[in-house]
Amino acid sequence: MNRKKECVGMLLAGGEGKRLGLLTKDLAKPAVPFGGKYRIIDFTLSNCANSDIHTVGVMTQYSPLLLNKHIGIGKPWDMDRQHDGISVLSPYTQKKGGSWYSGTADAIYQNIHFIDRYDPEYILVISGDHIYQMNYKKLLKHHKEQNADATISVIEVPWDEASRFGILNTTDDLRIYEFDEKPANPKNNLASMGIYIFSWKVLRNYLLEDAKNMNSSHDFGKDIIPAMVEDDRRLYAYRFQGYWKDVGTVQSYWEANMDLLDMDEPVSLNNKAWRTYSHDSNYPPQYINGNTQITNSLINSGCWIRGTVDRSILFENVEVEKKSTVRESIIHPRVKIGANSVIERAIIKEDTVIPPGSYISTPEGEEPFVIDNENVELAALK
Repeated sequence: MNRKKECVGMLLAGGEGKRLGLLTKDLAKPAVPFGGKYRIIDFTLSNCANSDIHTVGVMTQYSPLLLNKHIGIGKPWDMDRQHDGISVLSPYTQKKGGSWYSGTADAIYQNIHFIDRYDPEYILVISGDHIYQMNYKKLLKHHKEQNADATISVIEVPWDEASRFGILNTTDDLRIYEFDEKPANPKNNLASMGIYIFSWKVLRNYLLEDAKNMNSSHDFGKDIIPAMVEDDRRLYAYRFQGYWKDVGTVQSYWEANMDLLDMDEPVSLNNKAWRTYSHDSNYPPQYINGNTQITNSLINSGCWIRGTVDRSILFENVEVEKKSTVRESIIHPRVKIGANSVIERAIIKEDTVIPPGSYISTPEGEEPFVIDNENVELAALK
């Protein structure tokens, strides 16, 4: 029996990420490279590490090979521990006969035995596909102060995007009295971030009941939260102040990377008091903001730049040959861009070779092109 833990983190990382297209071809969404050095899941795992939550179960499902390798034993996040640390929880090993997770709540249900090992007072449910920096200790403190059964972190979103989210309707003291999952006509713009703190004994009972319901989709937003609201449980919202981005589409992924180029960083990647950990590379990411021409120069990320780079993010070991221009683009590791080429508003996947004389430019207002070795020649003809 492991030592009792006040709070156990359960990280949902099984998303297929279909709307990310080629970025998630044979790759789980949380494992997609981000920000010149990291993978998307690094932000959530780093939040756990910085919040002193070191007992975390990571539930994987779709194409988990590279994600599992990246997580490893959790060393970058100080989770390589004997009695707690990080545990990768695959669905097909959790119950007799095996089955995939059928929803977010089912993923937690299938791992009740894992949580019970630590006999926690609280459980933190998070996902591995958002870009943000949050101190979960503040969220837990708010949960305790309200004597809540569940606390949901929320953020105000633009009104024209509110119908894409679970919308919380609350009293003045932020007690939740209604939860609308992706409403056609939202009553407010207070959106769930998909970050929850539950009192474990309460949630455990709801999971057991939900598992018996053949008509349930076994989802927190569609089933568990509405059931708790209907039962008049003590549910509270927690307002998050800061940058948060759901990178569920190619457009939002590109935007989040471009946000890093602004003068005031939306996430403090250089803040030593709140570090973002990863082990993919010892090289620093290259954020090139403005029209920069670097000739015959090896910059400190192992990138060989002979052309012009403008407002772009480069991962390690990128080569840009003479008379080539890269503008408002994301260039993944080990990409080679041939001479006399133009890359504009595009995302180039790792190990792609761009032939000399290529012209790849996403028209304004359209979702950025994602390029790999299989479509590079076709894209260059557009």
